[in-house]
Amino acid sequence: MQPKTGYSNRGDLFRSRLDQILNHRHPLYRQADCIDWSLFDREFGSLYVENFGRPGLPIRLLVGLHYFKHAYNVSDEAVVERFLENPYWQYFCGFEYFQHEFPLDPTTLVKWRKRIGPKGMEKLLQVTIETAKSKEYVTEKHLERVNVDTTVQEKAVAFPTDARLYHKARRILVRLAKREGIDLRQTYERLGKRAFIMQGRYSHARQSNRAKREQRRLRLYLGRVIRDIERKCPVPDTLLATMLERAKQIFGQKRNDSNKLYSMQAPEVECIAKGKVHKKYEFGCKVSLVSTSKDSWIVGIQAIHGNPYDGHTLKESLDHAQVITGW
Repeated sequence: MQPKTGYSNRGDLFRSRLDQILNHRHPLYRQADCIDWSLFDREFGSLYVENFGRPGLPIRLLVGLHYFKHAYNVSDEAVVERFLENPYWQYFCGFEYFQHEFPLDPTTLVKWRKRIGPKGMEKLLQVTIETAKSKEYVTEKHLERVNVDTTVQEKAVAFPTDARLYHKARRILVRLAKREGIDLRQTYERLGKRAFIMQGRYSHARQSNRAKREQRRLRLYLGRVIRDIERKCPVPDTLLATMLERAKQIFGQKRNDSNKLYSMQAPEVECIAKGKVHKKYEFGCKVSLVSTSKDSWIVGIQAIHGNPYDGHTLKESLDHAQVITGW
């Protein structure tokens, strides 16, 4: 259903409005009045249907929370929690009165990002640049010279040791098999948990032979579960088939293999070495950033998969920045 245009103000007759109690010179207050929020309604309104399901949340609320999420580098849960504590955030997101309850569930932000896709997220950056251009904070002089750099956007995954991958893959397969009603010969929940704990203890104590023995045990348990599912369910559903293929890749990959799988839930995770002393390897995705040399405005950002050489990403990054800025 189409998003709401606002929230009902019934019962707020004797409450003070946010625009009456906030400092009008605060940067967030001024920025909220500078942005043309109707652009987002026109851009993302086509993603909703008429007269079907419950009314959608206001697009301004979702856009505002994503701005704060990236500006302050916080998670979906943290940005919703901080929303309740900050009246300037609430005014920025289009509320007229102070809110005492969560406006949405954090998982709604994940679903909305999937709905708008990468092009929609680029639109958020583009509107930010257009607003800065209209206020002459960004001019053609800023774009005469730009800086292009790459970094790693780390994923929220634990360090992917072989033992951890075997343990997680087996647990995911067991959970999906139970959901599908597959009666497994043995789930290895108790034995697998014990082997995983002991492998960590032996590794910490530098008892490598014992740690390798427990790791082989975890790999053995994973292989047995994979074969048991394949015997009892020759044609699994889409999700189980996908996870089964990933588990088989984890089961078969070796230490020096290329294109290894480092996460069951996020197969796009890559192992990237950027030459940092404090962190030799980072697990995530390479990201290209384009910023102005003057005032350091971000005018282009995109994820680049496949871990290409930094020099090969230069032209694509500059072309993308031209599209975002319109110059």
